[in-house]
Amino acid sequence: MTDLKTRSRPTGATAVLGRTGFPHVTSATGGELGIVTGPSQPGFNPLDLLHASLSACLAMSARIAASQRGVLDRVVEISAEVTGEKATEGLSRIQTFYIVLTIKGDIDDETRNAIARAAEEEICTVSNTIRGNAEFSTIVSS
Repeated sequence: MTDLKTRSRPTGATAVLGRTGFPHVTSATGGELGIVTGPSQPGFNPLDLLHASLSACLAMSARIAASQRGVLDRVVEISAEVTGEKATEGLSRIQTFYIVLTIKGDIDDETRNAIARAAEEEICTVSNTIRGNAEFSTIVSS
């Protein structure tokens, strides 16, 4: 298996909004994103960002898994499409994530499935966090 060196980077985001309008989000590294909430507005809403985080993490994790298995040179493209279904009872949340992980290249199905399992169940920080029971530490200020 190939050892991949992980470099850490600042993580986190801050959302700011006034009495009216939509949130504006800034990442710890200075990235900016406007949030929309209307059903026909183009852009990201908070659930889109959750799906985007999971899809990006799974795609990158699948690439790592392919590298660990020594088949990355045979991978042409990896895509992860993520949608979800909200729960109809209880707390407002996504009840089920639907994931289509496509790994294009000269790879057999057994290896493709092993890459997908490793990406989703071992490597992806986002999927591991969603499955886990993360703690929240909140400070309220004025």
